[in-house]
Amino acid sequence: MTRGIGGSSAAAELASLGPWQDRAPSISVEERQARIEKARRLMREHGIDALLVSAGTSLRYFAGVTWGATERLVAMLLPLTGKPIIICPNFELGSLQAELVIEADIRLWEEDESPSELVAGALRELGTRRLALDPAMAFLFVERIRRAAPSIDVVEGSAVIDGCRMQKSPGELALMKQAKAMTLEVHRRAASILRDGITASEVRRFIDEAHRALGASGSSFCIVQFGRSTAFPHGLPGESYLAEGDVVLIDTGCTIEGYHSDITRTYVFGQPSAEQRAMWELEQAAQQAAFDAVRPGVLCEAVDYAARAVLEKGGLGPDYRLPGLPHRTGHGIGLSIHEPAYLVRGDTTPLLSGMCFSNEPMIVVPDRFGIRLEDHFYVTETGAEWFTKPSPSIDAPFG
Repeated sequence: MTRGIGGSSAAAELASLGPWQDRAPSISVEERQARIEKARRLMREHGIDALLVSAGTSLRYFAGVTWGATERLVAMLLPLTGKPIIICPNFELGSLQAELVIEADIRLWEEDESPSELVAGALRELGTRRLALDPAMAFLFVERIRRAAPSIDVVEGSAVIDGCRMQKSPGELALMKQAKAMTLEVHRRAASILRDGITASEVRRFIDEAHRALGASGSSFCIVQFGRSTAFPHGLPGESYLAEGDVVLIDTGCTIEGYHSDITRTYVFGQPSAEQRAMWELEQAAQQAAFDAVRPGVLCEAVDYAARAVLEKGGLGPDYRLPGLPHRTGHGIGLSIHEPAYLVRGDTTPLLSGMCFSNEPMIVVPDRFGIRLEDHFYVTETGAEWFTKPSPSIDAPFG
């Protein structure tokens, strides 16, 4: 049996877990204000007079408000000078004030009033000529705001929002390190409860309970795949039962103050076959090649090329052909589990210090099995640093 796989139970593992001790500090009000000032600096560079940020991860980033977007417009209008303006339903005022951590001018609308007209009125007061919109804003709101303010040039605001969010601060890195360390510990525990006949849903349930025991609000997502199901990057519908010789692929994460972890481990329940071992080791080499390609100024797509070169040399691919790598090598991560930039051909974003990415150049052997090793790194002044140590071997996936 592969080292660290099986031999324990869910009850025993959960009984030995407690709240995470090395907790990262919360993001400070001063840091959020610095984010706002950076956004204003980018607005000036791009000739933008005001930025409208909708409810969701970007509103959380700037203002600390954790709400998701709904059919009711909640947004922050950021002018070049002066207080940000928060647009909010009147009946939500108390809830907003309980979460809002920046100074702002709060403007309220009733259920029978138009929040788009409220935004348009604020834009007229500010003398706005060019408005940038949050790229995550619903099309419904975009069109209503365009109609309410027809004389204003409305543009997409990725240059400002992504320009702020792509490079993480030391405080953000600390929260992400905590989330990823917690998930790696849950992975190790999950591997130890495996047994012949265990169901994927039982393992998912354990992973969620283990994340909660460590102090996360459960798993933000959880993929548990056995055998043939691992040949499909996000699995197959229905229940799976573990059997001797199956490849096990578990991809899961949690959030700490909104910042995501997202780690995948793949190993074999029992003794690996020669083919499973060869593919696992090729996957490990591709992941390392991607990591080694990272340094400031390198284009994102170059990291994808580095991983694919290893796989092609090993006889896989080329491009997205199978057996081989059917998707990008990695994605940005932070308050969103997938966010710009992306490690994929065609993304010519230069790497900058503080950017954070997954590194997961999955190998798929069609209709048989798949191998995905996923860890995350952040860009430093000289290269890259892992958030979590990669899996060392198929025989001892957790060391």
